[in-house]
Amino acid sequence: MPADSHWGIRREYDVIVVGSGLAGLTAAYRLAQAGFSVLILEKHHLIGGLATYFRRPGGIIFDVSLHGFPRAMRKSLSRYWGEELAGPVTRLEDIRFDNPQFQLSTSFDVDDVRTLLVDRFHVSEAQLERFWQTICRRQFFDDWRLSTRQMLEEFFPGQPEVIRFLLEPICYANGSNEDDPAVTFAVVLANFLRGGVYSFLGGTDRFVNLLRDKLRQANVDIRTSSRVEKIIVHKRHVQGVQVNGRIIRAQAVLSNAHLLATVFELVEPDEFGEDFLQEARTVRPACSSTQVYLAFQPGYKLPRKELGDLLFRSKEKDFSPSGLSRWPPSSRTYTFYYHDFRPGHPRCYAVSSTNARYEDWANLSPADYQSAKSRLIEETICDLEELVPDVRKAIDWAEAATPRTFARYTGHPEGANFGTKYEGLAISRAIPRQIAGLFHAGSVGILMSGYLGTVNYGVLVASEVEAFLKRLPSPNLEDNSQSWNS
Repeated sequence: MPADSHWGIRREYDVIVVGSGLAGLTAAYRLAQAGFSVLILEKHHLIGGLATYFRRPGGIIFDVSLHGFPRAMRKSLSRYWGEELAGPVTRLEDIRFDNPQFQLSTSFDVDDVRTLLVDRFHVSEAQLERFWQTICRRQFFDDWRLSTRQMLEEFFPGQPEVIRFLLEPICYANGSNEDDPAVTFAVVLANFLRGGVYSFLGGTDRFVNLLRDKLRQANVDIRTSSRVEKIIVHKRHVQGVQVNGRIIRAQAVLSNAHLLATVFELVEPDEFGEDFLQEARTVRPACSSTQVYLAFQPGYKLPRKELGDLLFRSKEKDFSPSGLSRWPPSSRTYTFYYHDFRPGHPRCYAVSSTNARYEDWANLSPADYQSAKSRLIEETICDLEELVPDVRKAIDWAEAATPRTFARYTGHPEGANFGTKYEGLAISRAIPRQIAGLFHAGSVGILMSGYLGTVNYGVLVASEVEAFLKRLPSPNLEDNSQSWNS
């Protein structure tokens, strides 16, 4: 019987998890370990959400989003998933910047960044110490009024190259911009600087397969190709879900779907209070992206010495986060996968990522859409040829993803890659106070996005679900984030 069949599925579970991003998978694993029966329903044929991969003929494997995360990811995987998942987390030593303002290579940890800022950008030691203490200070986390722009201009006035160096990687890492609250930038930057940038040796296929194995060992029931049409609620209490026309009951439902899809599509709107819905309507989807995937001929070796591991490359003279989303793109982040990234796999890969706006792609005709994708691929190859002149003839496969691609496969509004902007966190946290037994975990705001943020959010919400199922008050339900009814 195929794995995505509903043969043998039960009529009722303790918990149903809708969607299988890292937050949903982590929550499911934690709840199963606590002794609850857990069902995961995923509409795609693969688990992982945006932490996924796809294959093409000739043994080609492309990683969709495995481009870098902080060292703390190793600690979270070790603590919540085990050493099998933490062991392959590997340091990327060579992070490069190539733009009209500067070209440099860095390990992007606190010692190397400090040296670069002092010696290369002439920032004073006192200036740096004040900045570091500020972004690490706990009381700073509660101030959502100060913007990233204000904070950076306060510490580095008249030094746009410093702001570019510190902010550009974070803009790519989670879609943030200079007008978001400074805390959302500071937390992520501090996480990276504490230990540098890491990836998962063996690729997302290895990562997802290890997750699946752990879930199966914990007796989690995983059903793919299973589209949840409705979360069933009666008198403000969750009852279960409707999936592929079938009703499955549960005491608790944890939605790992996009926050806006959860509130406005999966649940009948009259199940929520009107004040809550008004606040939810103000939540903005995070930005989307374009990606160009390049696979090289077996045996061809990309020149690591010339390229590094991650390359932030731009032809924009002046940096602005909004400029990173401009079409056609003039800024790209390259992730290079060398021949030793997947042991025993003979290919090298390159993935070019660019923040993007859904509206630039949404209304293109089929012909114009294909033309724009072809242009995106061609201009990316031309850009890479400036670094590696012979690279074109070594390409075996090239294709592109756009915001429309991400919207199609994820169902996220506007093809959002990072869930919602920061205001989504308060709405996500408030859902259980609206409907008993309904919870949400996923990418909501920059503090809860990316691999690390969503894993940790899954753990947090799993504790709340467990407390609910045991009829105990949840210790984490009230937090320090802004709330729609605070």
